[in-house]
Amino acid sequence: MAISVEDSVDVLSGVGPKRLQALQDLGIFTIYDLLSYYPFRYDDMGERLPSQTMDGEKVTFKGVISTPPVVRRFGKRSQTVIGLLVDRENVRVTFFNQPWIAKNLEVGQEVAVYGTYNAARAAMTAIKLVPASIDGLSPIYPVSKAIKAKTVAELVEQAWGQVRGQMDNLVPKHLREKYRLLDKNEQVEYSHFPNDKIEAKAGRRSAAFEEFFLFQMRLQLIKQADQRFLGEALNYDRKAVSDFIKALPFELTNAQNRVVDEILADQASPQHMNRLLQGDVGSGKTVVAAIAMFASVTAGNQAAIMAPTEILAQQHAKGLAKLFDAAGIDLRVELLTSGLKAAQRRQILEDLENGDIDVVVGTHALVQEGVHFHHLGVAVIDEQHRFGVKQRAKLREGGVNPDILAMTATPIPRTLAITAYGEMEVSVIDELPAGRKKIITKQLPNRQYDQALAMLKEELAKGAQAYIVTPLIEESESLDVQNVTAVYQDLQDELQEYTVGLLHGRLPKEDKDALMAGFSDNQVQVLVSTTVIEVGVDVPNASIMLILDADRFGLAQLHQLRGRVGRGDRQSYTILLADPKTEYGKERLQALVDTTDGFELAQKDLELRGSGDILGTKQAGVPEFQVGDPVKDLTMLTIAQEEALNLVREDGWDREEDNQALVEHLSKTMASFRHFD
Repeated sequence: MAISVEDSVDVLSGVGPKRLQALQDLGIFTIYDLLSYYPFRYDDMGERLPSQTMDGEKVTFKGVISTPPVVRRFGKRSQTVIGLLVDRENVRVTFFNQPWIAKNLEVGQEVAVYGTYNAARAAMTAIKLVPASIDGLSPIYPVSKAIKAKTVAELVEQAWGQVRGQMDNLVPKHLREKYRLLDKNEQVEYSHFPNDKIEAKAGRRSAAFEEFFLFQMRLQLIKQADQRFLGEALNYDRKAVSDFIKALPFELTNAQNRVVDEILADQASPQHMNRLLQGDVGSGKTVVAAIAMFASVTAGNQAAIMAPTEILAQQHAKGLAKLFDAAGIDLRVELLTSGLKAAQRRQILEDLENGDIDVVVGTHALVQEGVHFHHLGVAVIDEQHRFGVKQRAKLREGGVNPDILAMTATPIPRTLAITAYGEMEVSVIDELPAGRKKIITKQLPNRQYDQALAMLKEELAKGAQAYIVTPLIEESESLDVQNVTAVYQDLQDELQEYTVGLLHGRLPKEDKDALMAGFSDNQVQVLVSTTVIEVGVDVPNASIMLILDADRFGLAQLHQLRGRVGRGDRQSYTILLADPKTEYGKERLQALVDTTDGFELAQKDLELRGSGDILGTKQAGVPEFQVGDPVKDLTMLTIAQEEALNLVREDGWDREEDNQALVEHLSKTMASFRHFD
């Protein structure tokens, strides 16, 4: 019976319910999916002589067994050793933990063995026996415990034997010609059954571009659909906004002015704004957001800003009120969080719906049932990756499709801006305010804790304040790390002439508020804290931070923590106390010592960790590509984005005959496609 690429994989011989489930767990549902499931590497099974092989290289040796197999056992482990005469050279071949193999080997037998060659010892650590006739590259597939790579390879071979030549081209012909990409059927053939490394490379190159291109097409279609859904052209008071900017107690940087122009242009457009504002810690994103919110209010609308934590929401509410007051602007700014008393909450909700509140600042409480706006013009979402699509959409429902300005202090390298935020316009503040001194960062081993404490005491003696950050709240038997409670108790004895405060996530809200107010007013000089201060705490008088067990934190998190100092005109310091045990750990801390540029650090973090978890949590999400590597293949990813954008801008592109397979594919996948938020 003839099969097609649209058929389920269970039409293949050997695929029963159990194997079908294992394949579906890998994302393989149809024959098309199976043939698009490419190898992640190839074993070179080509036969060579020892004299032609480099030390440590994987290779296939074909020869005659010269000594009988000897099996040595060490508890549950074993070694099976034979001598293999390859041409005129004897190679000692060792199979680990395969004692049964001895039954199939005897002196004088011709065999082919694949393994790693040790040139100095003329020895091979064998991986497997291979058919004596095998030659060329053997594909290796990413699999799970439920299915072997060999099984996937056999199923691919079986499927391709029945549907060879039936794969439709998804990348348009003009792009295949422009970038010398393979036809889809050649791409499948070269990827799964390459005759040599040149074919394998060509197959991977075409498959990676196709993967990036399809992803970018989906993003562009989301963006296009979003733009068709009109918002409102904001008829804001240009003079009032200009006067507000002039009345600010500081001059905007060139980068801030550029970004403000981009945002105001979006707000004046009838298409609703969907913009991501990136800026390093301390770059002045909040004042830019304040200008956007004020512009909305001058047009008779309301503005909202949603923050991930109550501490940050309180910080924003105070900061915005202070900013507007300093400029002589009478706006009503209110805070809406889950911690409000019932009567207070009811009054704020009533005033919000009546339009008596101009700017509301809140946490997730802003998207809960019962929150209704009179007319929401702009919604600012701080630390945007901490919110999912549903929460953003719910906030949007509170107004007539209000403009969305998402902000993040986690600098995102170009790779991730293209993937995780491809459907948003991106603005970047890449300049720090004038007068900010560069934070000096040092890394010290744990044994030099006293030296670090002496530096902290020096800063306190000058009238400055300090942070000490530790990873855990309570002692842990599994992790040998400092904990915040023990450190706090020790420092109370060590720094008796100063007030030491203890801040962590389990403190009651009232205690947190009182402590932060005390630290802001310099009633508390030293704040011992967990990472709850990572975002938003702004105390210009704090000039030194000690981070204990710094190797337990991610690079982006360390940079965020460091951003809590250096916010005033004092020279500031961050001391990283750690004894990193891995090269990765050492490189990460060294990168922090070497630069204070968040974008440079984000790129370094991406190179060290890969794209999968760069924003710190899985839900922060960057798509995982099967073939392409968004770090190594950044140029290809960028080109794919440009070409997808060019294509969707063409009138009638989706009616052209050459694009019909692409259109059909996109219509099937768009339903299940999710924004990676």
